[in-house]
Amino acid sequence: MDLTTTYMGIPLQHPIVASASPLSSSVAGIRRLEDAGAAAVVLFSLFEEQLRHESAALEHLMMAGTESFAESLNYFPEIDDYSVGPDHYLELLREASAAVDIPLIGSLNGITNDGWTEYARLMQQAGAKGIELNIYYIPADLTTSGRDIEQRYLDIVTAVKSSVTVPVAVKLSPFFSAIGAMAKALDEAGADALVLFNRFYQPDFDLEALEVAPNLHLSSPEEIRLPLLWIAILYGQLSASLAATRGVDSSIEVVKYLMAGADAVMTTSALLKHGVDHLGVLRDGLHTWLENHEYMSVQQMQGSMSQRNVADPTAFERANYIKTLESYKLPYS
Repeated sequence: MDLTTTYMGIPLQHPIVASASPLSSSVAGIRRLEDAGAAAVVLFSLFEEQLRHESAALEHLMMAGTESFAESLNYFPEIDDYSVGPDHYLELLREASAAVDIPLIGSLNGITNDGWTEYARLMQQAGAKGIELNIYYIPADLTTSGRDIEQRYLDIVTAVKSSVTVPVAVKLSPFFSAIGAMAKALDEAGADALVLFNRFYQPDFDLEALEVAPNLHLSSPEEIRLPLLWIAILYGQLSASLAATRGVDSSIEVVKYLMAGADAVMTTSALLKHGVDHLGVLRDGLHTWLENHEYMSVQQMQGSMSQRNVADPTAFERANYIKTLESYKLPYS
């Protein structure tokens, strides 16, 4: 059985990738992910705020003893708030690249291209086989237009691509008015892969403390529907690779994503819930499913349920919306 695949030009032994998480915050953790069966690891994200903080702290040290003071330092958290800074991140990447055989992908999380190009280049030098841009932007400014947001994504991709030779992936948000057009524009801007979709973490309210509180829920299999839809639509229409992320808990979700057209399937929540050894469960489950359904390889079944290959392409469009509503039966009728 041939489980191999290629993700943004990087050969993988199978499609299951450990996505960015605290599990990759140490060399030991990355080794454990490899031993458990990850085909590749996306390191935890280096945040733009960390890059700004380092720059501001350096400026403060250089200006010490003068009458000047960088007032912008008030904006940044104390140094202890970021236990893993840019230098540590690069050192971890260097050590882990020498310690494991699987590809490691660096991750940058931010909303501008300030500082990204330099650190993308440094990540490549430290051993990253690819760079994932996790562009996390919530447009709370009501004067910011959709076109401005889209251009920001394109500018970041163009800037990073100009500074590295390794492939660059974009973890794409679903919150665009025309996701297909945005995917095509990113593809034309040079993105080597699109990861569908980023999960935006919305805050909750603490009604007793009257504070806005962070609230993190791990993903569940029900969440595969939106990325499954768009991977199936985009398959065969772009040069960029497609990676699925969100809702992977069992090998069934892996199979569905691959049949939609994904080149790689990423997971974190399942590993946090079940432990990193669940990677082997996912890989073995994929192997068993292919064998039971008489497929000889991942490539043979990849994209078989995409819009371009199904018997009824309208199943992904408005016609299926009407059929779905008409098919529902009231439980008391």
